[in-house]
Amino acid sequence: MSLLPLDDPASPPPSPQPVEDGRRPRAAGATRRALCLFPVLLLAVWAAVDWHAVRDGTALLAAADPWWLLAGLLFSYLGSVAAACVRQGAIPDRLPPGTLVASQIAAGAANHILPASIGAHAVTVRFLQRQGVPLPRATASIALYSLVRAVAKTPVVLIFLLAAPGAVPPARLLPEGRTLLLAAGGLLLAPAAGAALFVLVRPLRRPVLDFVRTALTDARHLHTRPARFLPLWGGAVAAPLIQASVVASVGTALGLPLTWAQLLFAFLAASTAAGAVPAPGGIGPVDAALVLTLAGYGTPLPLATATVIGYRLLTVWLPLLPGMLVLSALVQRKQL
Repeated sequence: MSLLPLDDPASPPPSPQPVEDGRRPRAAGATRRALCLFPVLLLAVWAAVDWHAVRDGTALLAAADPWWLLAGLLFSYLGSVAAACVRQGAIPDRLPPGTLVASQIAAGAANHILPASIGAHAVTVRFLQRQGVPLPRATASIALYSLVRAVAKTPVVLIFLLAAPGAVPPARLLPEGRTLLLAAGGLLLAPAAGAALFVLVRPLRRPVLDFVRTALTDARHLHTRPARFLPLWGGAVAAPLIQASVVASVGTALGLPLTWAQLLFAFLAASTAAGAVPAPGGIGPVDAALVLTLAGYGTPLPLATATVIGYRLLTVWLPLLPGMLVLSALVQRKQL
């Protein structure tokens, strides 16, 4: 009987554990809600800072043909479908098509906040990890995606040069010797800097070697499967043409005195020339290059500026709010 009272103090008190377990779900839910609202807050701040562009672009496009503007908006969303095709082709794992397209709509919104496609790639890596893809394979797919998108634009430009020589801009629009030297220097310095980091920073060697090994293995495997390399390269070729079609639709809506071939090539040339500048969504360098290219064709400067503003409205501002909402919804559903 003397041992009975000693059994009660030995039993652990049950009250602290439920309190701790209750706090964690509440904290996780609050964090998830904050992440859902954060993109919308960024959108509101950006709209307030760049309100003049939104107001002027709306005024300039008020008299444009609405059906051509609607076609341009459709091309803008088709760009997310093309990006989803390239993403699926760049990874061996099968991804859910609907959620993949939704992730690329969200990635497009994130791409306009951070430079050099960092936002889009971060959203995609997070999405791939949520689908059970290991981090090395996810990052290798990002590298393959970027490489294929860059390489695929070259044959598109060459086809324009051969099939539609009348669409080629005047010779005065071609880069000067100094510009070509700067571009060549940048192409040489980038791999040289990477090689120097690999040699000098020892902790980077093993992760870099693992990344290269995974990327090469996946690339060889993907190119043996038509279900992967066809969407990979087909989507990469279609993506710049779809983007250029947005510019052509806006130019047609505003009545620019240029053919569709000229408008398509103008965007391809401008985006290629300004692609090396790391700006959020290419905003800034591509705009300036596109205005100069359109003006070089003989387009009046106000019309060229209105075309670029309309292009940005259709590819940035109008899809941005739906993209942010999709981003928030994917975070809420734990897809990101």
